[in-house]
Amino acid sequence: MISTILLQVAAASWAKIGSALCAAIVAFAASLGISKLAKYVMEASARQPEIAGGLRTTAIIVGALIEGVCLFAVIVCLLSLY
Repeated sequence: MISTILLQVAAASWAKIGSALCAAIVAFAASLGISKLAKYVMEASARQPEIAGGLRTTAIIVGALIEGVCLFAVIVCLLSLY
């Protein structure tokens, strides 16, 4: 009986650790994706300054989509706690 309770407590703590780790990985991946996006937009703007406005608009839209996916993934990670 006591060993069963201990196993349940251990499983719950591992689930919390896994959820926190998953949320951290998702946030890191989103920041990496947005930084690469910004890098390539800046490089393209430097090569062809006449299309910088269009690139900026596209980069803002894509950055918002990346952030949206990150938000949903973090919410799923946090919901797995309950």
